Amino acid sequence: MTITLNMFQSLAAIIAVFYVGVFFCSHISILRQYCIPAPVVGGLLFAIVHCILYTQGIVQISLNADMQNLCMMLFFTSVGYTASITLIKRGGLLVIKMAVVTVLIILLQNIISLAIVHAFHINPLLGLATGSIPLIGGHATAAAFGPLLEDLGLANGTTISIAAATFGLVAGGIIGGPVGETLVKRFYLHSFAAEERLDPELMRPEREQLEAIACQQDDPTEILSHACRCGQSINNQCFMNGMAHLCLAMGLGTLISKFFVIVGLIFPAYIGSMLMAAIIRNLSDITHIFPTYQRESEVLGNIGLTIFLTCVLMGLKLWQLASLAVPMFVLLGVQICFIGIFAYICVFRFMGKNYEAAVMSSGVCGFGLGATPNAIANMTAMTTLFGPAPAAFFVIPLIGSLIIDPVNASILMFFINLFR
Repeated sequence: MTITLNMFQSLAAIIAVFYVGVFFCSHISILRQYCIPAPVVGGLLFAIVHCILYTQGIVQISLNADMQNLCMMLFFTSVGYTASITLIKRGGLLVIKMAVVTVLIILLQNIISLAIVHAFHINPLLGLATGSIPLIGGHATAAAFGPLLEDLGLANGTTISIAAATFGLVAGGIIGGPVGETLVKRFYLHSFAAEERLDPELMRPEREQLEAIACQQDDPTEILSHACRCGQSINNQCFMNGMAHLCLAMGLGTLISKFFVIVGLIFPAYIGSMLMAAIIRNLSDITHIFPTYQRESEVLGNIGLTIFLTCVLMGLKLWQLASLAVPMFVLLGVQICFIGIFAYICVFRFMGKNYEAAVMSSGVCGFGLGATPNAIANMTAMTTLFGPAPAAFFVIPLIGSLIIDPVNASILMFFINLFR
């Protein structure tokens, strides 16, 4: 028996499955420890139950993909909107060096996977499906490029990429801490920021605010309310303007993609939209003719990512992975060894051979195999033990939000057009 859901029924099911993931993430600490997002948890649980029902001949569930495609476009467009050249310049030399490291990781992940599949005479697209698409790209990139790989001839490309992304997410959280801790203990490193953090002068504004609250000179509710309004409020007009920027980028971006397709290249519509969003963002930063709506873009992008990722994971056909278990295990095992060695030897030395570099090496293990939240979790665990690393916490999130997805997508398009 097959149950086919229309767009509205699919959306309702997606939201329900997402909140199942939220429930499990809030009640199971290991899921929070490895920064596994709620859409992944809920979607995989649904996929496992669906696999059992299908293999037992009970039922197969088919979702409508229209909402998935729209949300994928929305997410990647919001990613392009974060690519501010002005912000990258502010990061200085460390950001530039980490950007170089990121490009090397993306290139080497794909080269390693392609070399292994070539040695075993396997479809080269399987190498891409277990390279930078799921690893440094994460679930969102895996879900976006999986259907493209299937169109090019890789059977079950989406399922393979998502499975590899899940494997990498867990592995990145496991190896990051040991790599960073080993570097700290081997080279007797310590945090120079620890003394600065304890400097009374640096803490004066916070101390004065706390003293005012303690003396009841100021209403703590008003202080907190003001901080909330200044930091997180989004009004209807700004939200609409942010949506207008993204919708404009999506529409014009499809024309960019169409141009490259006419030229003879494989160029998905969401890549063109991402490029157009980056152009709009940097026009705003440079000319100041119109304002930037970064927070609004992030909210819209996160909504799109949540729906898109949950939908893709719900649609996984896990029963199709059985024949690829061995080659996938070999490919992903080699990738884990590569990231661990690369972070321990290359990243640590290139970033300065100091405590900050050790913390960043731990972070690279996180986003090199999983996602930026993994990197933050790894670095947080290290700083809890060994002291603060402010430079690392500035550089890694900046790279994760501004550099990884646009650069990875560009390099992937080169490899895909090379092996199509």
